[in-house]
Amino acid sequence: MINAIVVEDELAIANLLKIHLSDAGFGVHLFHDAESALIHLQNSKVDICLLDWMLPGTQGIDFLKRIRQHNKSIKIMMVTAKSDPDSIVEGLDAGADDYLPKPFDAKVLNARVRNLVRRHEREKQNPSSVDEMTIDGMQMHFTKHFVKLSGVEVHLTPSEFKLLASLFKVQGQVLTREQLIELVQGEDIAVTGRTIDTHVFALRKKLGVWAGHIETIRGVGYRVLISLEDSSENADGSE
Repeated sequence: MINAIVVEDELAIANLLKIHLSDAGFGVHLFHDAESALIHLQNSKVDICLLDWMLPGTQGIDFLKRIRQHNKSIKIMMVTAKSDPDSIVEGLDAGADDYLPKPFDAKVLNARVRNLVRRHEREKQNPSSVDEMTIDGMQMHFTKHFVKLSGVEVHLTPSEFKLLASLFKVQGQVLTREQLIELVQGEDIAVTGRTIDTHVFALRKKLGVWAGHIETIRGVGYRVLISLEDSSENADGSE
């Protein structure tokens, strides 16, 4: 069973989140402040955490940073009313695996949670040193530098390959444009946020139907979805 916690001080929202997770078959514990949740994490195995930002006492963003100092495996999705791009970027940079602004659609919430579960299961099955990955018919070999879609090789430029590989390795996690710039640029290559958008546009043209797996998080960055069932209302083919 997947073990989940909800850290949310608004009782109605906390109960709603618990219902959705329980209906999906998770074991769920509710906490209305960060300190109680931290005590639980020290004594129990937790796979997924849904976390509000605005909490009494320790704020959600500080709770997140404290967890990431010693726990990299738990999947954390911030569910918060702080929906501006700067807050989203701050949350992702602090270590959130996903970020869902309030108010949220139940279908989008369920899709995002499924995506976190798939990522959690894939990471348990694949060591971090894995050199080859396949997502929904797309195969990438990171050291041999080839990409195959349904067995047919797709020819990418070095920058396109680095961009897609970066998203592949953290499947389901949002990477901001700033993070992608650091991952893609080389010593003699100047990369900007607009350059990243251009590379994504070119990738989508080359990948055909599979391009639907590359999701745009408006004003923030991109991620690769493990399943097209997890596409959400935040997806957009252009910027």
